[in-house]
Amino acid sequence: MAARSSASPTTSTSRTCSSPSAPSSSGRSQTWRPSSSIRRCTGPSVSSLTTSRTSTKSARATIRPAGSRTEAAVAFGEFERQALEHLDALHNFAVYLTRNPPEADDLVQETYLRAFRFAHRFTPGTHLRAWLFQILRNTFLTFYRLHERESPIADDGVPDWDAPMFHDAPEDSARAMEAHTDLERALRRLPEEFRTVLLLAEVEGLSLEEVAHVMACPVGTVKSRIFRAKERLRALLRDYEQK
Repeated sequence: MAARSSASPTTSTSRTCSSPSAPSSSGRSQTWRPSSSIRRCTGPSVSSLTTSRTSTKSARATIRPAGSRTEAAVAFGEFERQALEHLDALHNFAVYLTRNPPEADDLVQETYLRAFRFAHRFTPGTHLRAWLFQILRNTFLTFYRLHERESPIADDGVPDWDAPMFHDAPEDSARAMEAHTDLERALRRLPEEFRTVLLLAEVEGLSLEEVAHVMACPVGTVKSRIFRAKERLRALLRDYEQK
């Protein structure tokens, strides 16, 4: 196995990533290792990413024409710094997709490995955030849908959107928690393409153009999906209120 070198860390906490398990097409459980060479990650989401020297050198050498190796290294270093600024947003999105924080950590690691490996394909000055989200979503669809990873909702896999509201009076907290749970249940019942555009636009704050880039579809399609997603969400929430 090739030696590994660490990408620039951000902040650190005690969180440690573990390798999740995924069922194979035959139904037997197997360890899912799209980034088996990655050792550990720590941080608010992931703060230490480990990538191969080969892929990192390749990215430095090809990330746009540069007059020298030093210039190429500087260019890659700047790309790496800008990419890591979106770490927390990517991790939040990964948790929404996987419904499991440890798997989200692994998915984010794989996303950054691919981003660094193919940094030369990114055009500086364009939507880096959208490009990273697109890599993450495509990686998720490849590794999870391939193995039919649609799993039941896990309480520890749902991000807490509005935690401060639960510090009010007990009765208010109970109502808020119930509304929060209903909203999460309704979101999970939306088709993936509807849920994703809604989360990217309304929760992560991506522009319509960025969402279109992530989803590889026209802006008009994004607008239509957001509208239809909200309509379905309202209908589902009305159903929950009547039960």
